[in-house]
Amino acid sequence: MPLYMDVHALSESVAMDDVAQAHAADLRAQAPHDVQFLRYWVAESEGRIFCLVDAPSAEAVNDVHEQAHGLVADEVYSVKEGV
Repeated sequence: MPLYMDVHALSESVAMDDVAQAHAADLRAQAPHDVQFLRYWVAESEGRIFCLVDAPSAEAVNDVHEQAHGLVADEVYSVKEGV
């Protein structure tokens, strides 16, 4: 399945604890969409969140975000993992 990196660009800073809660909601909502959220990173003071996701499409990634908590990504990129 393709691998995606999504980017959430919030208009204010974001707390790691809040992102952890949103990620937990994504994990609860992912199975019906055949999506697996793998990891996430947070730039708290910049209000940026990055999610690495195994999914059938970019649309499926945002479908899970929409269902789980309503914070859809501003950008979703198809990526390949390197070493």
